[in-house]
Amino acid sequence: MRFLHNSAPNPAWFMQIRLARYLQNLHFFCKNITKANVMDTRPPPQLLRIAQAAQAIGVAPSTLRLWETQGLIAPHRRASGQRLYDDDQIRQLKQIAFLRHEQGLNPAAIRANLSQPPRDAEGGQDAGRARLARQLRSLRQDRGKTLEQVARPMGLSISALSQLERTGTGISLSALVDLAQYYGTTLSQLAGPAAAQSPLIRAGSERCIPVPVSGVRVEVLAEGERQMDCHRFILDPGATSEGRYEHDGEEFLTVIEGHFRIILDGTETHELRPGDSLYFASRRPHSWANIAPTRTVVLWINTPPTF
Repeated sequence: MRFLHNSAPNPAWFMQIRLARYLQNLHFFCKNITKANVMDTRPPPQLLRIAQAAQAIGVAPSTLRLWETQGLIAPHRRASGQRLYDDDQIRQLKQIAFLRHEQGLNPAAIRANLSQPPRDAEGGQDAGRARLARQLRSLRQDRGKTLEQVARPMGLSISALSQLERTGTGISLSALVDLAQYYGTTLSQLAGPAAAQSPLIRAGSERCIPVPVSGVRVEVLAEGERQMDCHRFILDPGATSEGRYEHDGEEFLTVIEGHFRIILDGTETHELRPGDSLYFASRRPHSWANIAPTRTVVLWINTPPTF
């Protein structure tokens, strides 16, 4: 009995075992807390890293960085500098990709497109665009078509067509020409009838065709029943057609001021300076740009009136 009594565990030994187990549990607990904290620093599921966003859009990550430097997108940033994109930014990236690759818009035109707020225009170009928006909306609704039914065959996004029908902006000039043809009309007719049908147009009284892009002013130089569209194009530096378009008839143009480039069939390039003229069939796809550092003015005639 004395042997057994002398062999009984020391209470201090039990304390050491309990302390060891406590420390082991504490270590396990702290390890899990640290792991949870590390996981919490990861981006939430709805935020995509740049490689994931690029894959969703179908472009290279370097393209997203380029668009950021051009002021087209501003992703979220972690303290480490990592770029993160939410759902709204992914939708914006898809719109940028469409405007850039499908409609051929330059960064400045894309920025204007993205930042254009809906507004009820009252005067000048704004009034013309408001009228254009109403007419295009009426043409679609009169045919019983939805936005998607018109946008898809025209190669437009639903949001772009919706913006056009609200503000008269949001697509390229070339896309607007195609849309007018889709509805069986012309840009000149969309501009609405003149207040007076006089054969005389005084300087400063010209009616303007509303166009959905900035930097392009198209003045109507002949009113009433006619066999020609007579227009004066006034183009700000960098203004372009933002794509090719075509229509029936033949056309003649002459440069009054500036430096003008026109491309026919996508391959035939002509650069015109004041006094230079060009005549071509309107069915040849054509695109153009002002390549002068100042404005360019072009006298442009189509026959029959199909622009």
